[in-house]
Amino acid sequence: MIWVNFLLAHKNTMNKLNKFLRTLFLPVILVVTAFLFAWKSLPFNQFEPYTQEIPDSKQSFQMVPIPGGTFAMGSLVQEDEQPVHKVEISPFWMGAHEITWDIFELFLDKNYEQAIAEKPLPTQVDGLSRPSIPYLDMTFGMGKEGKPAIGMTQYGALQFCKWLYLKTGIFYRLPTEAEWEYAAKAGSQSKYFFGNDAALLGEYAWYDRNSGGTTQAIGQKKPNPWGLYDILGNVMEWTSDQYVNDAYTKRVETVEKDPRLPIQSLYPGSIRGGNYKSTSEDLRVSKRFYSKAEWKRIDPQIPKSQWWFPEAPFLGLRVVRPMNAPSQGEIMNYYNRPPIADY
Repeated sequence: MIWVNFLLAHKNTMNKLNKFLRTLFLPVILVVTAFLFAWKSLPFNQFEPYTQEIPDSKQSFQMVPIPGGTFAMGSLVQEDEQPVHKVEISPFWMGAHEITWDIFELFLDKNYEQAIAEKPLPTQVDGLSRPSIPYLDMTFGMGKEGKPAIGMTQYGALQFCKWLYLKTGIFYRLPTEAEWEYAAKAGSQSKYFFGNDAALLGEYAWYDRNSGGTTQAIGQKKPNPWGLYDILGNVMEWTSDQYVNDAYTKRVETVEKDPRLPIQSLYPGSIRGGNYKSTSEDLRVSKRFYSKAEWKRIDPQIPKSQWWFPEAPFLGLRVVRPMNAPSQGEIMNYYNRPPIADY
């Protein structure tokens, strides 16, 4: 009987001790868990450069922070760049480089993506609508490794962003025209982000005088002050906007915040940055470009491809990520806009 009482007393003591220890250490465990989670998510919670790895592959890309602010958009050079007007831009991250074929091909070819992953793809990724495999060599003989992906339509670029979202859980999209110009200028007021001397372009850009008539591997030239490589030259870059010739004339009354020009028609779409065949004048940071139906002239399909421009070997993309992500509904509305048939 004495032993029974001793064991019962000992058991009660141990239960009280366990309860005490749980009370003492549970908050510590929760804090440590939260810290580890925050540490894992740190690049996405702080406004600083980070590397985005693409799950189930060896591919990744770098993102750099673009601080929010107000700038003078446009120039006095071309009519569609006038008037110069003030625009306020919210902070966002932007790809340090243009998206390469190494990454784009994972989106382009589901079988290739699955072979790289060596396991079944998640349902949402497996069921994603993807480009048709092009009947032409969309590298146009210029090579793939380390080089920017080219020839995709605006819709194709948008669906690539959706694929990235499904792969990473992070909302990536195309920049607006205003975001692109703001990031390219990087606080400058000159013709180029480094000044007005076109003789210096060769240090920062691939264009008609130094490219050899071909795309070049990303990141070989000097970046702009905000860490963006090849923001001028190499390949033009899609924006998410419609190109509207007189868009700036409607912004002179107030400082517009984060202006957008939603897509209403298939052509023209807004493009920026110049390419490897551009002259120095076409590499000005305020220079505006737009897509053209003739870039599908040799496409034999009816309707024509919603994914490819077989005559645009100079057109690529660079992604952005807003600092403040929109709601899930807004994200899916952005991605799920139906393509416009091209006859």
